[in-house]
Amino acid sequence: MNKHTILVCDDDPLLVELMEFRLKAKGYDVVTAADGEEALKKMVSAKPSLVVLDAMMPRLDGFEVLGRIKDDAELADTPVIMLTARKGEKDIVSALERGAEDYLVKPFIPDELLTRLSKLLARRQ
Repeated sequence: MNKHTILVCDDDPLLVELMEFRLKAKGYDVVTAADGEEALKKMVSAKPSLVVLDAMMPRLDGFEVLGRIKDDAELADTPVIMLTARKGEKDIVSALERGAEDYLVKPFIPDELLTRLSKLLARRQ
């Protein structure tokens, strides 16, 4: 298995710590970002295999970050899973229309996220 790098973008430090622990336990490298601007910088520097992205973050929200990722020719192929408390139909449809590969609502089941993530990565290989 290739060593994949996952970028986790969320402003909740406890959630980031949980995600980092679970992902590392599965053999992934993990890079984190606490706001939208940091997420975009890490996209360029870390070149992650997949992004887990919160919608509600400071500086740039997740929908703006998603749009910028998908509009950038070098980043557009990177799968993005939205992981957010926003569960309105408009939010879900908007994220999928902007190019998110998946959308999970918090609170979430960590094993479900890990399974969806590994399936997306398997499809890319």
